[in-house]
Amino acid sequence: MASFYKTLNHKNDIVSTRTLLHEAIPLTGTIVSGTYSDNNIKHYTHGMFQSVYDYPYLSSSANHIFDITVGVSTGSALYASVATQKTKKKNIYNQMAQVLMGYDKAGNILQFDQDGDILAGGTKIDDAYFLNFSRLLVKDEIKKGSFELRLAVDEVFGAEGDNHTYPLVITDTSGSNGYFVNSPVGEYGILYATQSAGAAANNAGDIMAATLIEGQGQACGLIFYQAGVAVVSSSVFLISSTSGSGLLNGHDTPGAGPNGPLFYGPKGATAESTEELFNAVLTGSYISGAANAFRNRIINLQFNNTVELNSTVYFCRVNHNEYNYSSNPTYLSGSKLRVKTKSSDLPVSYITTIGLYSDNNELLAVSKLSEPLKKTPDTELTIRVRLDY
Repeated sequence: MASFYKTLNHKNDIVSTRTLLHEAIPLTGTIVSGTYSDNNIKHYTHGMFQSVYDYPYLSSSANHIFDITVGVSTGSALYASVATQKTKKKNIYNQMAQVLMGYDKAGNILQFDQDGDILAGGTKIDDAYFLNFSRLLVKDEIKKGSFELRLAVDEVFGAEGDNHTYPLVITDTSGSNGYFVNSPVGEYGILYATQSAGAAANNAGDIMAATLIEGQGQACGLIFYQAGVAVVSSSVFLISSTSGSGLLNGHDTPGAGPNGPLFYGPKGATAESTEELFNAVLTGSYISGAANAFRNRIINLQFNNTVELNSTVYFCRVNHNEYNYSSNPTYLSGSKLRVKTKSSDLPVSYITTIGLYSDNNELLAVSKLSEPLKKTPDTELTIRVRLDY
């Protein structure tokens, strides 16, 4: 084997590219709650969150999907009424806010802002569920505009895996071109809730708020793309007629039928209105119970992840008068070129390997060609070498 060296021109011979690869991640409600009778749900003694796996978590083949928890800020109207795990719910909200939103110039933790315009003030998200997705699924980031969560808010709760008539469809519809960059963890978008097409065909005006018509959305949370965290506001379970900020219509009377969307508790529990139960979950339930109530209402959750593939392409150019000979001793026989039968024949060599060297002549990478390339004085070659990282 003979080696020849040539210096690459950084301006003309080297170019860097970036490729984004996407993979669809579907998480059906039956996996999140039902298929494995909650043996895929891991609880912890600290009681701060629960983890969801795609298989019973004691199995060696189980993969972590996401963590779910709930937080209440001190600015919430319900904060004074919180009787169970009050400090932990407050600490969870503060921890998520300081990581995802950061601090103001006075050193105070910024609250989650419903429209992303922090300087303008506006409506804050004081009570929220947090879905922290596994890096195994998110990879480098969640693809903007691909997030969708179908969440049941109708009066039928029933057994795990039941079909629900009136789901809220929560998406980051404007994520691809309307995201924000004023977060310490990167880019984030606003989650909007719309009613499903099925709900529109079933007198959904009695279930959804008047502003929540099909094809239009109302802000109900945030999605942090690089961090892989979804923040879902309590407004998705509140009744607009009583709270003023809820997404649901209806009366506050348990068992009110189609005019009173109900949020049932665990299987066998007494029916309560959506708003009553959610308030009870925030104030009187353990975090694990609140997580169960939310998790069992997930009909479907899906998004596309993103893998950022950075590449440097080296164009190795071989001119007509280069690399036509070999310094390998076997290239000669009796002081004559083996590849020539008569003196008028052109010399021939074969290129099999490309090596990339540093300025100090240190070998950094080796690329093997799929087959030897024939090189003669009347041919020129450009060999494209791509280094991915």
